[in-house]
Amino acid sequence: MSFQQKITLKNLYQYFLIAVKGKETEFTSGSIRKAIFMLSIPMILEMMMESIFAIVDIAYVSQVSVNAVATIGLTESVVTLVYAIAIGLSMAATAVVARRIGEKDEKGASQAAAQAIFLGIMVAVIIGVIGLVYSKEILSLMGGSSDLIAEGYGYTKLLIGGNITIVLLFLINAIFRGAGDASIAMWTLILSNGLNIILDPIFIFGWGPVPEFGVMGAAIATNIGRGSAVIFQLYILFRGGSRIRLYTSNLVLRLKIMLNLIRVSMGGIAQFLIGTSSWVFLMRLMAEFGSEALAGYTIAIRVMMFTFMPAWGMSNAAATLVGQNLGAKKPDRAEKSVWITGKYNAIFMFCISLVYLVFAEGIVRLFTDVPTVIENGALCLQVVAAGYVFYAYGMVVTQAFNGAGDTRTPTKINFIAFWLIQLPFAYLVSLYLNWGVLGVFLAITLAEVLLSVLAVIWFRKGYWKQTVV
Repeated sequence: MSFQQKITLKNLYQYFLIAVKGKETEFTSGSIRKAIFMLSIPMILEMMMESIFAIVDIAYVSQVSVNAVATIGLTESVVTLVYAIAIGLSMAATAVVARRIGEKDEKGASQAAAQAIFLGIMVAVIIGVIGLVYSKEILSLMGGSSDLIAEGYGYTKLLIGGNITIVLLFLINAIFRGAGDASIAMWTLILSNGLNIILDPIFIFGWGPVPEFGVMGAAIATNIGRGSAVIFQLYILFRGGSRIRLYTSNLVLRLKIMLNLIRVSMGGIAQFLIGTSSWVFLMRLMAEFGSEALAGYTIAIRVMMFTFMPAWGMSNAAATLVGQNLGAKKPDRAEKSVWITGKYNAIFMFCISLVYLVFAEGIVRLFTDVPTVIENGALCLQVVAAGYVFYAYGMVVTQAFNGAGDTRTPTKINFIAFWLIQLPFAYLVSLYLNWGVLGVFLAITLAEVLLSVLAVIWFRKGYWKQTVV
């Protein structure tokens, strides 16, 4: 190894420490690659922690029963649907906060953050009431069998009923990311998921004085872990450990700012509703093939989230860079940031796809020994991984649109890819052509490839550079 290589590796290590500690806050000047690195590292670590929890959670629950795993799959598909408003709001919060930070208007960024939190609380209360009252009906509507509902409705009731912890956790982290404080978002999620991992077996299996709750214990652990992280977030916001600081004067409704957030978030809400409603449809379609097929699909999705989350971390970095650089009147730098980030993401996703294509069965076997579950899970991993390289660019470009505040373009793309192509294809091929679960998996890959191609084509037109937020 040459001296120059040693210096390079040493610099990378130093940059890594700076990124994790959050000491770098200027992303509108200097090296673009360094800016991507500084933002991506904490965001990747943050998302990896989330995906590690998803893997550990399903590993614990798979020891309870096949129905328990299927319950999580059905519940989470509904949870992502009802969270559409909160996710759309998070997109708006990131875009508006990043733009204000790029304009050097930290007071405006703090005011936008406060209004976003108010909206998040209102949304969470509505969703929580629905979850507490209609948990059994939700599982029944999703095609759950009577024994599955009897075993799993407690999980659904607590997870959706206590959704305010999840909504605020991700919303406030979106605010931190928009401000460029990615390291704070990372440490928050490490706290949340670290607690979840510790508490999961205690409440699921019953350790010490804690009784055994089964699959419902996973929801209890989630609420405690994420609730603790939200308290930590609020402490940071009011204490002043971030570029965004809230004061008591921020705790008032500001109609103009709130309406602007709602306007920007509407595209994000529609965007996420389209994607998640197609997800719900696919989960409902998988239920037609039995609990074991559904469990295999759920395990495969959790495993894929392990790699999607780091990729989303890089994509979130692109969103922040686009928002801040547009605020600083540097649209060319914003665009260049997206292409460089997309290239890095494609390299990462290509390597992961090779692992899934070769070792799919062995990976699923780590979570279950039921042959049918293993077969379905492995097939899902292999088919979906075939489109990973395309999707690597798709997720970066989509987040770049959102970071610019142009949430309408990804909405149109999602509508074409998911509703016009994915859903009809999955239904016709899996049921009418009798391809079974393979038809569903092929539909996922086809839609993601199409989404990525359309996103790149529209991004090159450059209209997103004129978006006002």
